Amino acid sequence: MRGIRIGTVFGIPIKLDFTFLLVLPFFAYLIGADVGNLTSAINGLFGSSIEAGPLTTSPMSWVIGIAAALGLFLGVLLHEFGHSLVARNFGFEIESITLWLFGGVARFTEIPEDWKQEFYIAVAGPIVSVLVGVVSFVGFLVVPNSQAAVKFVLGYLAMTNVALAVFNMLPGFPMDGGRVLRALLARNRPHARATQIAAEVGKMFAFLLGIFGLFTNLFLIALAFFIYIGASSEAQQTVMKAAFENVVVRDIMTAREDLHTVTEQTSVAELMEQMFRERHTGYPVMRNGNLVGMVTLNDARGVNEVERDAYRVEDVMSDDVTSITPDAGAMDALAAMQEHNVGRLPVIDVDGELIGLVSRTDLMTAFDIIQTTGSLNPVSATDAVGERSSPSDVR
Repeated sequence: MRGIRIGTVFGIPIKLDFTFLLVLPFFAYLIGADVGNLTSAINGLFGSSIEAGPLTTSPMSWVIGIAAALGLFLGVLLHEFGHSLVARNFGFEIESITLWLFGGVARFTEIPEDWKQEFYIAVAGPIVSVLVGVVSFVGFLVVPNSQAAVKFVLGYLAMTNVALAVFNMLPGFPMDGGRVLRALLARNRPHARATQIAAEVGKMFAFLLGIFGLFTNLFLIALAFFIYIGASSEAQQTVMKAAFENVVVRDIMTAREDLHTVTEQTSVAELMEQMFRERHTGYPVMRNGNLVGMVTLNDARGVNEVERDAYRVEDVMSDDVTSITPDAGAMDALAAMQEHNVGRLPVIDVDGELIGLVSRTDLMTAFDIIQTTGSLNPVSATDAVGERSSPSDVR
């Protein structure tokens, strides 16, 4: 979720995902088209007497719709600031806050594993939403009925922000309520186990929400899908982090002496033949014993078959190589692969020498070994990984 950066508040970058640019006018349309019914709901809930007639005329209804939609997403932004500022108070770095299709996401550099920290961070967002709702309600009470449009927007924001807080506290991990559940479970369980339980509860919640959405609102089906995928993904990441807690790249990499490499002058045709013969899909490119680039099957595919004898590896390789050190954590290697969308990383020592290579499959194989045996012996695991995977496995 990259998003368009629109500014920085409290040192935290604020971004807009492209889906937000679609959902904002959609919400404005929905609110504007339903001003009459929403006015009745506000009057019924707060005992007010806003006159709906003048609000339903064009262009007033659309002005109200835009104002209410902007106010709603401002409330979402403040909700995320609640999480972020409490997290930063505990020492966590905040990468960004992004507004998107389903509201907002605050990205932290790491997930808190102390249950108290996670509990306070998780409840901070809903608390802020309730406070925004209360402030909106106070404004609603103060504004006279003659200012019907302003009174409507404030009443709408009071109602929706409290509803947002309540909904977020449902146990749909990775929603706030699911994170509160994980925090409470982690009081007397390992963090990874608490995550697994919270994720299973979250997936069940997503299933029920999707069923409910079939009969009420298709938007809820999409939200249920997001919750299910988010729960599965974070559970997997947490379990992997626990498994790789004391594992470094040196333990799982393919060592230099076992690497298959190519030179800059290798033709693309020869490269393709070597890939087919050795069943590798990527190679370090060497010049006089030094790493100068990486070449993958995707790079070679860009050359027409009839021209592959004429093209050399240096013509198609990438010389902007993302590398990692042998003492970096295994999870750091996985994060670097995900960030740069690569399937393998050259391992470079402090002298700048290539000493090995680690691939996604090396990581997955090591993870399987740890899950099966409960530990990873650096010597035997490296041998096992080397037998099952190569430095150039498929991304």
